[in-house]
Amino acid sequence: MILLVGLGNPGPRYAYHRHNIGFMALDDIVERHRFAPFRSKFRGQLADGELAGVRTLAFKPMTFMNESGRAVGEAVRFFKLEPGQVTVIHDDLDLAPGRCRVKRGGGAGGHNGLRSLDSQIGKEYWRVRLGIGHPGDKTLVHNYVLHDFGSDEEAWLDPLLEAVARAIPLLVEGTPDKFMTKVALETRPDGGGKE
Repeated sequence: MILLVGLGNPGPRYAYHRHNIGFMALDDIVERHRFAPFRSKFRGQLADGELAGVRTLAFKPMTFMNESGRAVGEAVRFFKLEPGQVTVIHDDLDLAPGRCRVKRGGGAGGHNGLRSLDSQIGKEYWRVRLGIGHPGDKTLVHNYVLHDFGSDEEAWLDPLLEAVARAIPLLVEGTPDKFMTKVALETRPDGGGKE
């Protein structure tokens, strides 16, 4: 079993914020792969599905970003999961817009959602880092992540979300390099490897 977590803040006010790209990606995965509808569970929204023949639970914490770990921790303990069975999709300021990287473990890098997760389930979970770019000045970060994507950003955002949803079975299969390659090919400006 895999627990696939999207990070974001709950409610319509935050729905299109840069900080909510994890929620956006998870919603696309659930829709594309025909998961069951989301239901309330573990202080979040949980949907049941299957990816690459593996039971996969899609989870959106409804505790706000800074407390994400509490909700995820409840789910992890209930299902008796190891950190390596958890994959978290989140925004990353240090990656260029539209880029995608995967790694297991590491630091929180100033991300409050990851910091909360680290405190509840340890650091050895998988991270799908979706680049949103940096505003250029540290003092602008808070405002930047808590504002909507601009219409000019849709040119890279929509293809990225679609590519992640299409490629996610490769990650569940245990081939993160193939996942990253497929996403990179599909998000090339020329539309490289789209199905």
